[in-house]
Amino acid sequence: MGNFFTSVWGFMQSDVFVGILGLLTIAAIVLVLFKSKMQPAFAFIVFPAILVIVLVLIGRIRPMPAPTDDDPDKMVGTFGVIGNMIKAGFNSTAPTAALFVFSVLYFGIMTDAGMFDVIISKLMKLVGDSVIGVCIVTAIIALVGHLDGGGASTFCIVIPAMLPVYKRMHMRPTTLLRIAVLAMGVLNLMPWAGPTMRAASVMGMEAGILWKTILPIQIFGIVLALVHAVLSGLLEKRRGAGLHGKLAEKEGEIDLKEALHEQDSDELKRPKLFVVNILLTLGIIAMLIFLDDLPSYVPFMIGCALALFINYGFNVKTHKKIINLHAGPALMMCSTLMGAAILMGVLTTSIGPNGAAISAKTMELKEGAIPSVVRCLAGIISSILPSFLGQHLPLIIGVLSVPLALAFDTDSYFYGMLPVMIGIGQAFGVNALPIAVAMVVCRNCATFISPMVPATLLGTGLAEVEIKDHIKASFLYVWGFSILCMLFAALWGIMPL
Repeated sequence: MGNFFTSVWGFMQSDVFVGILGLLTIAAIVLVLFKSKMQPAFAFIVFPAILVIVLVLIGRIRPMPAPTDDDPDKMVGTFGVIGNMIKAGFNSTAPTAALFVFSVLYFGIMTDAGMFDVIISKLMKLVGDSVIGVCIVTAIIALVGHLDGGGASTFCIVIPAMLPVYKRMHMRPTTLLRIAVLAMGVLNLMPWAGPTMRAASVMGMEAGILWKTILPIQIFGIVLALVHAVLSGLLEKRRGAGLHGKLAEKEGEIDLKEALHEQDSDELKRPKLFVVNILLTLGIIAMLIFLDDLPSYVPFMIGCALALFINYGFNVKTHKKIINLHAGPALMMCSTLMGAAILMGVLTTSIGPNGAAISAKTMELKEGAIPSVVRCLAGIISSILPSFLGQHLPLIIGVLSVPLALAFDTDSYFYGMLPVMIGIGQAFGVNALPIAVAMVVCRNCATFISPMVPATLLGTGLAEVEIKDHIKASFLYVWGFSILCMLFAALWGIMPL
């Protein structure tokens, strides 16, 4: 009996058990979000907290020695280790939270000042009452806007510009998000974009060389993204969208609160300052694209201050009124991103032999380090792949990439899982390049539907869409899109069949 309990206890302390716990945690979060049983912010806090308690009870998280010259017996306690993990999570999400607050405020000021009214009227003249035209314009803006490779900044460009148009045309914001994320996923293959750079660093090659290999797939993906935009327009039109569609006829009364807000908005409009506001907005976008060393939230912080004083002078009462108008959405989304920091910290942070947090970007852990929950999960996935499928490993990875995107953040996926998959492929005589191509191309398609990617939470917040609705509306489209890209790669000879 003693041997049995010893074996059970040993299993509970193993990487396999920790990986299973991680999978159950992610599944529980996805389930409560899809069932609308809990707000995302609280789901991202509660379930990782339960996981931490279990990890402490089984001794996975424990006091660690951290000797220094001054104190050779110094220890980092259990709460110190947990704190280091959570701090690591906040380091990854805090910039996105700051970006969200000031981007929401900035575009709120621009909306109140009436800048988007002029843009919308111009777009409406360009596309008329064409629902398909609106969808194509959305895809083009997303493609161009994502040239800098920044998901958060692209959402800040696309959604505020197009969401008012979608509302005016009675189109679903989930369609706007889906068109944007597919276009962004394709452009995310550029050599300066995160996934391609990560994969190239793991491969030990130049990102530009890897990009030249996948360039034909990217061109195919751009065409596919535009085709998807047309099909989305047809679907929206069929359900009655459009200026004079069936849904327009169902537009009912405006309640008193909306009417008062509309009246307030009219008082805040500054049509004579349209050119100045456009130049200010273009300046912010230029800073986002060209000033790589500057945190992305700084241009919006500067823009907010300038926008308030340009449009409303030194009227503190008006400034306060505008900030209060947009405080609700900013606070709600910030709470979600702060919750995501807990989730990211607990799932993706490894613990060093001195109790310090180790980022998911670290490919090889030092001896004595405790691998993260996600690393353990990656180990399980790699170990259960049947040996007879080894020769077709790139295709298997390609098919599984979109579902796996819901469980892995970008760093853990490329720095934690890619080296493991390359090692498995070598055992079956499969080159590393097609494995990397499969992971980069197919995972990229799903980058911005993953709740593990902070920019996804930013996009859903800006579009006023719940994360579960975004995943429901986009998952199958994204999965099909990635499989088509993979098949094209196989037919082109980039990946083996």
